[in-house]
Amino acid sequence: MLELDLSADIQALRLTYGDIREVIDVETLRSEIARLSEEAGAPDLWDDTERAQKVTSALSHRQSTLARIEAIGSRLDDLEVLVELANEMGDEESANEARVELATLTDVINQLEVQTLMDGEYDERSAIITIRSGAGGDDATDFAEMLMRMYLRWAERHKYPVKVMDTSYAEGAGIKSATFEIDAPYAFGTISVEAGTHRLARISPFGSADKRQTSFAAVEVIPLMEEATEVDIPESDIRVDVFRSSGPGGQSVNTTDSAVRLTHLPTGIVVSMQNEKSQIQNRAAAMRVLQTRLLLLQKEQEAAKKKELAGNITASWGDQMRSYFLYGQQLVKDLRTGHESGNPAAVFDGDLDGFISAGIRWRKRKEED
Repeated sequence: MLELDLSADIQALRLTYGDIREVIDVETLRSEIARLSEEAGAPDLWDDTERAQKVTSALSHRQSTLARIEAIGSRLDDLEVLVELANEMGDEESANEARVELATLTDVINQLEVQTLMDGEYDERSAIITIRSGAGGDDATDFAEMLMRMYLRWAERHKYPVKVMDTSYAEGAGIKSATFEIDAPYAFGTISVEAGTHRLARISPFGSADKRQTSFAAVEVIPLMEEATEVDIPESDIRVDVFRSSGPGGQSVNTTDSAVRLTHLPTGIVVSMQNEKSQIQNRAAAMRVLQTRLLLLQKEQEAAKKKELAGNITASWGDQMRSYFLYGQQLVKDLRTGHESGNPAAVFDGDLDGFISAGIRWRKRKEED
């Protein structure tokens, strides 16, 4: 006779789920959704396009968060019913289905629990990711493209909308750089732990000899700022270059000079945009990203000054934060958290949740030290 007892596991999940609902404050979330829904329904909302986009984006994010939380509660209820049914009918197939659902729900609730650790100023915002190839020639530009695909596949797994804003293709393989946006609640707080220098070690597919090649790529993550009004940028501090958008191998995909590159002369920060159809739209998008980067730079400098004045300068891990080994031992290892995977192919296909969860927990511990 079948006796499937998952009561202790389900009860543990319910306790964690209850804590999550309390931290997120579901009732306050409902109130915010009601307020934003009322604003979104105002007949004059779109008279101010910028404000309308801000309201609708905030509403969409909060509705998504609430729907996710409520769906988990329903799935926990359904799981208990499935266990009862499996025991009453002596149905091994239903029992296996219940075990699979328990494992899936455990992962989902663990991920949501990690989200509650994100309480930074910008954590709930969408994210803009920029990947740049480093040392390593064709291997580095190929590696940069592998990383871009990895993050796009991760976003796809979670059904997060993605918008590629700019891509600079290398003459050989891969890309020199790429910038793309992930539009989802807490995207920045989640993916920001991926920022840093990534290292790839493998037998190069581009060399004539079977020699091991080490290459590098940098990942930058910043929050999407609807308004970065705290940073005033004089026109004299910016150099504007316009050019034609291009695809792989220099093939033109645009017959007008609509792509825009902004260079902030005092800092040397460069932002390129070519995704929009007009030069005006690309310039506006590039300016928003530039303002965000300058705002974050300003905050970093202020924080560094405070640490210096407090005499609290500690050694850091350095830029390099993860290594990918594709020869001999097949391994991906995070150098900060110690988290690793023996399946690099799965990682490059977007299986990043374990690394991201470990990174968020590591960051929270560092903040509390």
